[in-house]
Amino acid sequence: MKKNNEIDRALIRRIRSGDSDAWNDLIARYEGRLLAFVDSRLSNRSASEDIVQEAFIGFLNSLPNYDGSRPLESYLFSICAYKLTDHLRREGRRPAIPLSTGADSSSGQWQLKGNARPASSIARSVERKRLEEDALAEAIGDMMAKWQKNGDWLKLKCMELLIVKGTPNKSAASILGITEQQVANYKFDFLSRLRTLIKRKGLSQEVFPELYEE
Repeated sequence: MKKNNEIDRALIRRIRSGDSDAWNDLIARYEGRLLAFVDSRLSNRSASEDIVQEAFIGFLNSLPNYDGSRPLESYLFSICAYKLTDHLRREGRRPAIPLSTGADSSSGQWQLKGNARPASSIARSVERKRLEEDALAEAIGDMMAKWQKNGDWLKLKCMELLIVKGTPNKSAASILGITEQQVANYKFDFLSRLRTLIKRKGLSQEVFPELYEE
């Protein structure tokens, strides 16, 4: 891990110094992993390539603000996850992800508990929606990168079925050859971690009221 971080830091230094070959080296190092990540969710190679290209452009635009405190891989996956989310939203496929950790539903619907309202029912400003999307994309990207690093492919496949495709728990369990309880556990773990990561960002309570409605 330390060696990878050193390689990444060297790449960033070269790119910032104007080394034209460094950008090609960065793409060669990460393009395959990002494509695999997007391909597994879209099954559309052309769209996947466009999203990954947009992610690299997004990284280049944000480079002046990148301080290296986050691992480069995690940072790239965060940007890519945001671009993927944006693509799905444009196609009308972007899932709403309320931040309740309730995992007992097998309907495939991600409903909030108690008095919390579904995200779709709340009138939100453009700025607030942007903050939400950025926070969600970054948090999900961090989790995806961590699970990939740890080889948690079953968990990744499960969350793809539940979140991207909206598959009910029972169907997801059948497809993956696991129990409904395992699916429910994966969902609970995902939402719990998502809540934790977003809370750490210190955003205003008005941005994610779901986080504070227990």
